[in-house]
Amino acid sequence: MRYQTTLLVLVALFVLLTALFYFGSPQQTDLQTDLQTDSQADKQASSQADKQASSQADKQASSQTDKQADPQTDEQTNVTVLMKDGTVSTMTMAEYLPGAVAAEMPALFDPSALKAQAVAARTFVLSRTGAHGNADVCTDSACCLGWRSQEELKALWGDSFDQYWDKICTACKETDGQVLTYEGNLAQAAFHASSAGVTEDSGAIWSEVPYLVSVESPETANLVPNYVTTVSFACSIFAETLGLKDTGDPALWVETISRDPTGRVAKASIQGKTFTGTELRAAFGLRSTAFTLTWDGDNFVFTVTGSGHGIGMSQYGAQAYALQGWTYDKILAHYYPGTQLTQS
Repeated sequence: MRYQTTLLVLVALFVLLTALFYFGSPQQTDLQTDLQTDSQADKQASSQADKQASSQADKQASSQTDKQADPQTDEQTNVTVLMKDGTVSTMTMAEYLPGAVAAEMPALFDPSALKAQAVAARTFVLSRTGAHGNADVCTDSACCLGWRSQEELKALWGDSFDQYWDKICTACKETDGQVLTYEGNLAQAAFHASSAGVTEDSGAIWSEVPYLVSVESPETANLVPNYVTTVSFACSIFAETLGLKDTGDPALWVETISRDPTGRVAKASIQGKTFTGTELRAAFGLRSTAFTLTWDGDNFVFTVTGSGHGIGMSQYGAQAYALQGWTYDKILAHYYPGTQLTQS
């Protein structure tokens, strides 16, 4: 009996050991499952990381490609120009810009002044994309920028053409692709011929622009031809031009004249009507709003200083600073404070 019991115990023990050996322990099976799960998670995470890295690399590569595709030089930038005859001409900035600089600034000016003008003109043109529908700019300086062909300049400059043309082209090439920006956007690179000691604040004529503020401008009558001009009008013409009555004592017609902080005429009260300085300038064809108005017993006399709206860079002021040794970037920083000189 004891023998049979012992034999049964041994057989049961043998069966249990065999089962454990064949199927393994529950703890070992769970560990293997956990390890497999972790490995799959690692692979998935690694795959996602690779995809993200690849996506970022693609974006960076795409961004670099876009930057490389963007026009970086004047040769790579096209400009559409509405010509005087009404046709539209497409040319590169390298072809267009020298003709604009030549039309807007005397070729005799210092290279630094010409470079400052080239940057201002380039910035202006690029900010005018499609301004004339199928054209970016026209050749009317009262609207956009003046522009002259080489044939026109040969007739104007005569034997000095090669010298002047090379000088202006050099100013354009040495500022190739450079523009003025403000907070990442193209600046409004307004300019004018000459100022009466200080430039005008944009808010006096247009809307306020933070970098088109009044700054000193050093040009004088010794540098600027016709810096001070005088025009006279008989009282009948004066009254007719402003839509006033030609009656009473003309000496009493002009009642008050107010000036802005730069000394330019802000408003004038004439026969009870109020006119802005800009309106009077346009009505009588004055060179600027920096004027005095008097009655000399026979005529109304405007005495005008400087030329242009007075906002932004003064061209003769730029020349004056250049003659003092200022570089073009310093000139631009002075007339457009807060702007940055950047590559287009």
